[in-house]
Amino acid sequence: MVKLHEQIFRDAHQSLIATRMRTEDMLPICPVMDQIGYFSMEVWGGATFDVAIRYLNEDPWERLKKLREALPNTPLQMLERGMNVVAYRNFPDDIVKKFIYYAKKDGIDYFRIFDALNDLRNLEMPIKYVKEVGGHAQGALSYTVSPVHTVERYIEDFKKLESMGCDSLVLKDMAGLVTPQRAYEIIKGVKDAGIKVPIDLHTHCTSGMWGLSYMKACEAGVDVLDTAMSPFSGGTSQPPTEAIVAALKETEYDTGYDLNLLMEARKYFLKVFEKYKPLYKMTALMMDPSVTTHQIPGGMLSNLLFQLEQQGAGDKYNEVLEEIPRVREDMGYPPLVTPTSQIVGIQAVMNVLFGRYRKIPKETKDYVRGMYGKPPGEISEKIYEKILGPNWKDEIIDVRPSDLLEPEFDKRKEELEEMGLLNKPEDVLTYAIYPQIGLKFLKGEIRAEPLPSADVIKRPSFPASYKIDIDGVEYEVKVKSSDTIEVNGTPHSVRIEGEKVEKAAETKKFESSGTGEVVKISSPMLGVIVKVKVREGDKVRKGDVIAVLEAMKMENEISAPADGIVKSINVKEGQDVEAGKLIAVIET
Repeated sequence: MVKLHEQIFRDAHQSLIATRMRTEDMLPICPVMDQIGYFSMEVWGGATFDVAIRYLNEDPWERLKKLREALPNTPLQMLERGMNVVAYRNFPDDIVKKFIYYAKKDGIDYFRIFDALNDLRNLEMPIKYVKEVGGHAQGALSYTVSPVHTVERYIEDFKKLESMGCDSLVLKDMAGLVTPQRAYEIIKGVKDAGIKVPIDLHTHCTSGMWGLSYMKACEAGVDVLDTAMSPFSGGTSQPPTEAIVAALKETEYDTGYDLNLLMEARKYFLKVFEKYKPLYKMTALMMDPSVTTHQIPGGMLSNLLFQLEQQGAGDKYNEVLEEIPRVREDMGYPPLVTPTSQIVGIQAVMNVLFGRYRKIPKETKDYVRGMYGKPPGEISEKIYEKILGPNWKDEIIDVRPSDLLEPEFDKRKEELEEMGLLNKPEDVLTYAIYPQIGLKFLKGEIRAEPLPSADVIKRPSFPASYKIDIDGVEYEVKVKSSDTIEVNGTPHSVRIEGEKVEKAAETKKFESSGTGEVVKISSPMLGVIVKVKVREGDKVRKGDVIAVLEAMKMENEISAPADGIVKSINVKEGQDVEAGKLIAVIET
């Protein structure tokens, strides 16, 4: 008998619609789902935490409590990113411990714990904390294909995870890369090695190999398979639950699940599908065997396209896909799963938009330093020097990254109390894990984004000319393309929404003291200013950091292009900015 782990409420909509399913669309069908008898249902973690506070104005903790109440008979599971928890960097032990405690208290039974680099040092404490609170610890290994990721390596690491106290194990194939033969060899190898705890196989439909791989996994003795209800399956999502149940009927692997209940749930999710239909991208719905080359996981594919379109660079999608394998090799073949998928993917975006390693986010620097863990393969000295500079050897660490971090929970709690924003202990974790967006959420400054309607999406035509009056000053605007305009004859980068043109460059003039040239420093991308590092009147040297921009969930340092004096700061911390927005002016 094979059991199923249902992913409709987490990974399925993360893979297809950038995690946008609302809680209100989950709760009505829960009484039916609760009768099916799943091994577990994944309802939390991954990107659901981030998206809930950033785009949906939903408290993820409250979502969890509601789902726990609505699914009393089904084990609820979350995807826990090791020492990254539900974010993109390592946290100190006290944050991880508190998070697991409150996640268990609010409704999580099973914790799928993984590390993007399969660095088992980063799994040790989360597994320990889950066991302390009476949870089920599922140790995960991220599956990928590279010269250093062998069958033998996976089996040895699974043996170590069992010895660390894991209650079950999972081979986490986040990109649909596992071939039938490799699935068989790893699962059979785990069983032959004498591992006693259940073994789960997670994959995506992206490459089209899932059916054969799941069948060979069954033959090898797999205990659990990951699936998603059919309206949110396929493409970059998981295999369809109903199809797997039907396929295994009257075999030794029969799940025993009631297909009538599943069909009732399917009818409901077909209606939910219609609600979110405008968010679907054809590239996410189609099978794409090219994933065997670029290895981008399902959740990242939809998010990457969405983020590129936000930046006005949707046309660079294929170039970015070609660049990702090159960056991945440069970085020692990390599996492409959050946060390394984001780090590699965004570095590839930066390389395409600005030139190879001309712009390097903080997270890329931290990765090669070892702040996420030990890379699976070697990184060349040339890449180390490009990313960290000539003294790169002094930057590398070889300890567990969280050992370098100071406890943080009490400090964040005090800060929230001083701001009058602490309503429950879980708020401290929301703030600690996402300081900028979490604070906005707790202040009530987030507004839920509206669902797009396919009926009102309009595309502007080019070229076009307009006269726009702003505070009594008339501007002649010529729209050249979807991302370029001329304002009074001067070209600017812009974002077009219907017939509305938003200037992405300042028109304000700055007076020079006559001692040098005025240099304007602009935002290279759409994002949020998370830190302003200088004040007006400060002397700066070329390369000094003026501000830190969070773009595409990565921190990017905006530096002074020359020596000079800061004449003005034109943004504040927490401010949303467009590409081309004036950040500061210096006089050289």
